[in-house]
Amino acid sequence: MMVQIVGSFAEFERAMLRERTRGGLLAARGEGRIGGRRPKLTSRQQKEIVQLVDSGQKTATDSARLFNIHPFTVARLLARSKLTK
Repeated sequence: MMVQIVGSFAEFERAMLRERTRGGLLAARGEGRIGGRRPKLTSRQQKEIVQLVDSGQKTATDSARLFNIHPFTVARLLARSKLTK
C-alpha cells in the first residue's frame, strides 16, 4: 500500500512538472521567443549554396567544406529547395 501511495505522489509531481513546463513555453512564445537550435546558415548563405550547386560551380561536398558544415546539411537544404520549386 505504501508503494502505491509513493507512486501516486510521483505521478502527481510529474504531471505538475509537465504543466509548469508547458506554461513556461507558452509564455515564452507569447513574448516572441522561439526554442530550439539557431540555424547554422543564414538565408543568404543557403541561397548561395543552392545556386552554387545548381549551377554546377561546386559540388555539395565542396559547398559543405566551404561553409564548414556537414554534407548532409547541404543535402537537406537542396532537397528543401527542390520541393519549393
